[in-house]
Amino acid sequence: MKAPAFWYRPPGLQARALQPLGALYAAATARRVARAPTVRPDIPVICIGNLNAGGTGKTPTTIYLAEKLTQSGAKPHIVTRGYGGTLDGPIEVDPRAHTADETGDEPLLLAAFAPTWVAKDRAAGARAAAAAGASVLLLDDGFQNPAVAKDLSLVTVDAAKGFGNGLCLPAGPLREPVKAGLKRADLVLSIGPDPAQQTFAESWTAPIPHLTGELKPLLTGMPWENLPVLAFAGIGHPEKFFATLRQTGAKLIHAEPLADHQALTEPLMTRLLSDAKRLNAQLVTTEKDAVRLPDGFRAQVLTLPVRLTIATPDPLDEALKKLGL
Repeated sequence: MKAPAFWYRPPGLQARALQPLGALYAAATARRVARAPTVRPDIPVICIGNLNAGGTGKTPTTIYLAEKLTQSGAKPHIVTRGYGGTLDGPIEVDPRAHTADETGDEPLLLAAFAPTWVAKDRAAGARAAAAAGASVLLLDDGFQNPAVAKDLSLVTVDAAKGFGNGLCLPAGPLREPVKAGLKRADLVLSIGPDPAQQTFAESWTAPIPHLTGELKPLLTGMPWENLPVLAFAGIGHPEKFFATLRQTGAKLIHAEPLADHQALTEPLMTRLLSDAKRLNAQLVTTEKDAVRLPDGFRAQVLTLPVRLTIATPDPLDEALKKLGL
C-alpha cells in the first residue's frame, strides 16, 4: 500500500472524515502500551521504533547500533517480529538456511551484523536471545509493543516527512499521537539530508534529545559514475533510494517503485530484466530487496548498500554509557 498524499498535507476533508477512526486507533494503541511488560531481562534492552507507519530508517539504525555495540565489546542480539515471514519463532536466523519467505527480508539483512531472532512473541524472543548469550538486546520495531521492558527507546523519523499531518491511522501516518509517543521515548533520531533536517528542527519542541542522521551510500570501489541503471525498490519510501543512487553519479534511466516488502516474483524480475536490457541499463536494488531476489536473478542485480551516519552522537553515547555499554 502506498501512503496517501493527504497524510503529508495539513488536515483537509479526507483526513477530517477519517479522524474518528484515527481516534479509535490511538485509543487502542494507548491501551496496549499501558500493559505491564511480560518479561524484564537481566541485560539492557534498547528499542528502535517509530511513531509513523512505514519506513523511517529503523533497519539502518539497528545496523548502526549493532556495529557500534559490537565494536565496544558488547554482544548485541536483535529481536524482530519478522514481518512478512511464516516462522513464528523464536528462532535464530541462519542466512544460509532460511529464506525471506520464512523470516521476512529485514531479519535476513540484520543477521549479517548480529545474531538475529525472529519471534512473533517478543517476550519469548527476548528470553531466547538472553539465554543464547546476548549481553544487550536490540528490539527492532517494538516501540508500541509492551511485552519486553525497555531501558532505552530511540524513535526514528524521516526528517523530510516528519510526523505528517499529526493524525493517527487511517487519517494520517501515525501509530499513536506524537505527544503520547514521545513521552515514552528517550531519544529521537531524524534521518535525512541537511535541508530536510533544518525544516524538521524548526518544528522540534519536545524536551528530549534530538539526533540528526543521514543514510549515505557505502561505496566499495564500484564505478557508479555515469553508470546507466534501472533501479527498483520495495521499501517504505523508494524515492529515497533513487535519490541516493543519483548521489553516486549513476545515470538513473528508470526508477521502479514497488510496494514495501513486495514479492520479487519471477514474472516481475523477468520483466525488469527485459526492460533493463532494452534500455542498456544495469539492474540495481537495495540491500533489503536483494535478500528477496529469486536465485536465478541474484547475479544480474547490483546492490547499493547504505549506512547511517549520525552527526552528533553524544546524547546516544551518554545514554549507552548509563547502561554500562
